[in-house]
Amino acid sequence: MRSRAATFAVAAGLLAAVQLVAVPAASAQQRNPAQTIGETVADRASAHYRFERFTVSSADGSRTWRVDLAVPRGAAPKAGFASFWMLDGNGALIEFDDALLAELAARPDPQVLVFVGYDNALRIDSAARTRDYPFVADTREGAQGAAEKIGGGADAFLEVIERQIQPELARRTALDPQRRTLWGHSLGGLFVLHGLYTRTGLFQTYAAGSPSLWWGNGAMLRGPERLFVEHNAGRQVRVLLSLGGGERARDTSNRDMSNPRVLEHLRRVSGAPSDAAAGLAERLRGVPGLDVRYREFDGLTHGPMFRASLMDTLHQVTGVVDRSGTPRPGTDGGTE
Repeated sequence: MRSRAATFAVAAGLLAAVQLVAVPAASAQQRNPAQTIGETVADRASAHYRFERFTVSSADGSRTWRVDLAVPRGAAPKAGFASFWMLDGNGALIEFDDALLAELAARPDPQVLVFVGYDNALRIDSAARTRDYPFVADTREGAQGAAEKIGGGADAFLEVIERQIQPELARRTALDPQRRTLWGHSLGGLFVLHGLYTRTGLFQTYAAGSPSLWWGNGAMLRGPERLFVEHNAGRQVRVLLSLGGGERARDTSNRDMSNPRVLEHLRRVSGAPSDAAAGLAERLRGVPGLDVRYREFDGLTHGPMFRASLMDTLHQVTGVVDRSGTPRPGTDGGTE
């Protein structure tokens, strides 16, 4: 059995790129899993967007997703509004303020905003997203030391999006099925890529920020782009990939290296090299039908990439000012 020291030696040289592995103490603190969202733009009257909220549940009632829908107050185009979908919808909501809503609404082609989250007050529901976003199950060490299977729910969640959420949105506002964007970060970015590969025409722009390419011992890196060709022949799709430059770092100074679960996590992220995202972008550029853009943010670590990748994607898709280098509204620039 590998000793803890040996495990650390391996972990210290791993990809910090695609999960919250190493966060320099000088620039960020570890994420608080109990952080709540408080009041958001969805709770306040807006002159630019009207907000609606609904929930959908699994057939057995054991899982519930909450959708916050923001619809421009102006008339819909003849073909319907373009729509901008965000995973981790609760967390995405707190990245918006009235000024951003005003700028989005003033665009020549304002978009419907779709925040797909969970029906609670948590900014990030780690357990639920770990269940829904990965496309294959993975194994981790459980609380009592025994191995446990986690994840693997992506196809079921894609069914929820396609067969429950999309039809409900169509009942509430006019949407153009040919102009849909899906954004996700971390495990959400992994989910975005799986949707790109396996669902014909579900979205036309796929934005994956800091995708967790290490999941399942790097399963996403073992040639699944061939699935895009099988499912989307003749379709033109845009892919926006991004990564924080600081995610390549090997600094573990802000990690509790005496915690076996931290060491186990660091071991698991060895499933992908530090240049995995850039390498994937290069491979995807060779796939017919894909228009691929890759952006790396100097110095940013995994947590701050949530906002940076979301704001960059909004900029690329809608034409609003690039806010990827600005702090979250109402904060002093600190990170989760």
